[in-house]
Amino acid sequence: MTVETEKLYRSGAWVPSTGSGTIPVVDPSTEEVIGAVPEGTVDDVEEAVAAAREAFPEWAATTRPERAEYLRRLHDGLAKRAEEIAETISRDVGTPMRISSRIQAALPQTDVSTYVEILEGDEPEEKVGNSLVVREPVGVVAAITPWNYPLHQITAKIAPALAAGCTVVLKPSEVAPLVVRHLFEAIDEAGFPAGVINLVHGTGPVIGEALATHADVDMVSFTGSVRAGSRVAELAARTVKKVTLELGGKSANVLLDDADVAGAVKMGVANAFLNGGQTCTAWTRLVVPADRQDEVLELAKAAAEGFVPGDPLDPRTKLGPMVSAAQRERVRGYIRTGIEEGARLVTGGADAPEGRTTGFYVAPTVFGDVDPDSTIAQEEIFGPVLSVIPYRDDDEALAIANNSEYGLHGAVWSADQDRALAFARRVRTGQIDVNGGAYNAFAPFGGYKRSGVGREMGRPGLEEYQEIKSIQL
Repeated sequence: MTVETEKLYRSGAWVPSTGSGTIPVVDPSTEEVIGAVPEGTVDDVEEAVAAAREAFPEWAATTRPERAEYLRRLHDGLAKRAEEIAETISRDVGTPMRISSRIQAALPQTDVSTYVEILEGDEPEEKVGNSLVVREPVGVVAAITPWNYPLHQITAKIAPALAAGCTVVLKPSEVAPLVVRHLFEAIDEAGFPAGVINLVHGTGPVIGEALATHADVDMVSFTGSVRAGSRVAELAARTVKKVTLELGGKSANVLLDDADVAGAVKMGVANAFLNGGQTCTAWTRLVVPADRQDEVLELAKAAAEGFVPGDPLDPRTKLGPMVSAAQRERVRGYIRTGIEEGARLVTGGADAPEGRTTGFYVAPTVFGDVDPDSTIAQEEIFGPVLSVIPYRDDDEALAIANNSEYGLHGAVWSADQDRALAFARRVRTGQIDVNGGAYNAFAPFGGYKRSGVGREMGRPGLEEYQEIKSIQL
């Protein structure tokens, strides 16, 4: 299947770009071109921002129940297209269908329904002395999103922005953009007023930078690398606009000495290799008692070797390819560095997986005896690579967990829930799971340190798109 060149979406209609360039989209499992998107221009940005600015006053004046109804219709449109969405992402990103169906297609529906439920609740207003404190929409929002969860990362931004009464210009990743067509078909079907949400395809240096510097954009919400996020924040500062950043991670998965090692390792490897390891929250550092490292490595090796690289469209496949040739080479380079710096290669390696001569595949890889200061323990690899790091006591385990420029996610395991909770409170990270605690769409999501600024999801995610006003009575 090859899709036709996509269009932009502006003022409630599909429109061509003002430029003539296109960006090809490659299936990472076959290396074949399967579609293209317009290489948008600065003029496209100008027109999209103008449309969003014009639509803002009327959209901001809608009631919470009215906005909830639009979002409910968007949710239903996404649900109706779930199968197409899952297959498109599997072909575009390389995510196995078993993950695309369960997460890539399902989580965006949850993102939207969460804000329907929040809007149906009470609007928080607070009396402070003689002041009434109210919240109002921030204005025009530029949403700049990555390729690894190409629909969820969009809905996690546009759902709260629209719920708050903001209008939006979206710039999705040009690496995996094809699912955006399904999203905007659902948006169009939901009947959002013209200009409330607009789409501009293109590259970061052109479209992303034009949005970040635009005087009529009130806020930029960005998810991506630390390098690109720093650039967005720098550019946005020129017009003193609000910025939220969801950036990288190097999450520690800590097994305390009384943990159920077998269960924790099985879940830990699955988490680390989710979406091919191309997940910012992946538990890529497995921190274990030194006297149990060999046991852990045996379990991790067996679990990792169950992630046989395969065709993402095959329902049996657990590990697909990397999203691009560049990402494949980046990950293989980190594996070589790990070997060169003295880590013990337990399974996998930098060579192509057996039988995979076509496609951007990387072998599932586990390292043991990893130095906590080494490259593979400090830098975000974004591939199926797990670093096992031994520790001597709880204080050292905590020091290793916090020995990172990132602070996005993490995990801790113990037979004693209170002990695990006490440890979790001391880890400098935006979220952490205790004994495999389940994901909660109503809880705030974001990071400490270089993992970002601000929060997504839940009521805190909505508040990022609001200004606070004090009215003295």
